[in-house]
Amino acid sequence: MSLALLWVFLPLVAVAWGQYGGYGYPYQQYHDYSDDGWVNLNRQGFSYQCPHGQVVVAVRSIFSKKEGSDRQWNYACMPTSQSLGEPTECWWEEINRAGMEWYQTCSNNGLVAGFQSRYFESVLDREWQFYCCRYSKRCPYSCLMTTEYPGHYGEDMDMVSYDYDYYMRGATTTFSAVERDRQWKFIMCRMTNYDCEFENV
Repeated sequence: MSLALLWVFLPLVAVAWGQYGGYGYPYQQYHDYSDDGWVNLNRQGFSYQCPHGQVVVAVRSIFSKKEGSDRQWNYACMPTSQSLGEPTECWWEEINRAGMEWYQTCSNNGLVAGFQSRYFESVLDREWQFYCCRYSKRCPYSCLMTTEYPGHYGEDMDMVSYDYDYYMRGATTTFSAVERDRQWKFIMCRMTNYDCEFENV
């Protein structure tokens, strides 16, 4: 085969592999959010939801001590695998109060498809809510927690889920009363390819 033909067919093979190989996701695995603006300004509330049928796969944040010890946030979403189908219902979870440590997963075996937050000057912290979506009666299994993000209070945070078999179901956070910042561990789970009878796992 001539070198010219190789240069013609190589990009086509790469695109086809990206579209149909691997995990069955489109070639662009998730939207590269590095050049996007933040979803909030410091000390402001925000509400972020993935497009219908997508879930959160990346969380990015920068900390500013001089701006109320607050963070700016950005998220990236990706469609779920075709085996999960379409979401059957979505809802906002209970509020996790500012200034406290907390642990929460989406109820009804839901997956995280958004975040909502409000800043409180009195505690220099935010309250949080997850936007969750349920996919038929699919159940989570093989759950794990990520390492802490950020690695140390006050650092930038960049969590990307590179394992597309795992979906974000929630998080646990610690809060430093000295640093006025949070560290997050995200709860990631696989989902069954069949319906199960458990309401909440």
